[in-house]
Amino acid sequence: MATAGLYRRLLPCPPAVEFASSQGKQLFLESIQNGTMEGFYKLVSYFQTQSEPAFCGLASLSMVLNALAIDPGRKWKGPWRWFDESMLDCCEPLETVKARGITFGKLVCLAHCAGAKVEAFHATHSSIDDFRKYVKKCSMSDDCHVISSYHRAALKQTGIGHFSPIGGYHVGRDMALILDVARFKYPPHWIPLKLLWEGMNYIDEDTGQSRGFMLVSRPHREPGLLYTLSCKHESWINIAKFLMDDVPLLLKSEDVKDILQVVSIIAASLPSNFEEFIKWIAEIRRREDGGPSLSAEEKARLAIKEEVLKQVQETGLFKHVASFLSSSCSRQQVSGDGDTLPIIAASVCCQGAEILGGKPSSAGYCCRETCLKCLKAEDDKPITMVSGTVVNGNSEQGVDVLIPSSSEKLCCICSKSKYIRVHPASTDVLTVLLLSLPSTTWAGITDEQLLAEIHDLVSIENLPTLLQEEVLHLRRQLHLLKRCQEGKVDEDLGAPLS
Repeated sequence: MATAGLYRRLLPCPPAVEFASSQGKQLFLESIQNGTMEGFYKLVSYFQTQSEPAFCGLASLSMVLNALAIDPGRKWKGPWRWFDESMLDCCEPLETVKARGITFGKLVCLAHCAGAKVEAFHATHSSIDDFRKYVKKCSMSDDCHVISSYHRAALKQTGIGHFSPIGGYHVGRDMALILDVARFKYPPHWIPLKLLWEGMNYIDEDTGQSRGFMLVSRPHREPGLLYTLSCKHESWINIAKFLMDDVPLLLKSEDVKDILQVVSIIAASLPSNFEEFIKWIAEIRRREDGGPSLSAEEKARLAIKEEVLKQVQETGLFKHVASFLSSSCSRQQVSGDGDTLPIIAASVCCQGAEILGGKPSSAGYCCRETCLKCLKAEDDKPITMVSGTVVNGNSEQGVDVLIPSSSEKLCCICSKSKYIRVHPASTDVLTVLLLSLPSTTWAGITDEQLLAEIHDLVSIENLPTLLQEEVLHLRRQLHLLKRCQEGKVDEDLGAPLS
């Protein structure tokens, strides 16, 4: 049966004050003079309307991430990297969000997965004074933004739970500017902060927890310089469980006596699809006519990656991992399909063509040829580049992949073995993985001398700053994914991630 369409709703005024009204403009001007509209300009530059009735959380988050200039690290459309609602699907399938919306905790999870720094508070675990303090703080800066999760009934509006960013604050009237992402329904409006706080104290029936607010800011550097954990593949739930739950039990049940045995127990038990979970982050670009012509930004990022990889290989743990993988390789009859540079180059060039061309994996890209170039930057530091010609049907395109140089030979591991095959080397990624496991992983080891040796090898405090940040990033990701797997993101919202 056909239903009548709706063209907007009449904004209940009071308690709201429409932003475009004469009173709303006056509040805006007074707030500018008081310095509490600094966050508004970036937000309004990326203000968007939610594309689905239940996408208010996704629209609010993508708007804030773009305002903070956080690079999503993957393509939106064409060659452009840009946050869009359709890309925020790692913690909850989009079809589920479309049908039921998203909980406060899972939106916090999404913000973390997208690379933002997040502080989140349920209303029942905070106070109106703290909320006012954070709103004022973010309104006086464009370095952080507040997303509020509230029930519309408290504002005398139609509907139930809703998300929207806060665009500014009027100190004298104690009013917050709501940049409502449901612009088809209500325009931006000022609302008494006390009423907004009441709306956040409503209980979400899906979680049994109150709604709340989150502070989203840009991390001091891009997360995941070399590696990142992926929950895009369905295998991530089992792998996260293995790393967080099964590994400690394996070490507790085995009578381990040395480091090589510890590495062997973990590596031999890794799920066969483990490479889908931890990804090497490559710099992928189209091959330009007239030479590589690397930008200053590309050179700077690659130099940092090179340094992180160097720091990985200088750890004491790396030497043990390299020794184990080397001995395991020598005992196997390895065919030509190992983890060699040509295979890596072909695989990554095909991946790059998918990203740059906007094609799914089923597009059938095939790398026809690859070559390795050792270039020099302006400061005479070497730059490693793999160039490939990738074909798909009758079309072809050139792809350049910048990779961090490894001082170690790539470990040739049979593709049929249980050991992981990653880029640029299995030794590097297994070392980083072991460093990223929580300290409680090793608690079941009974040999006190071995336990002390392991703690010394995996201690965060003993790592250089860049590698320490890389490891902490992966550790936070792992903790967050485990909470998602257990359905505890709303319950444990305030729990630390590392």
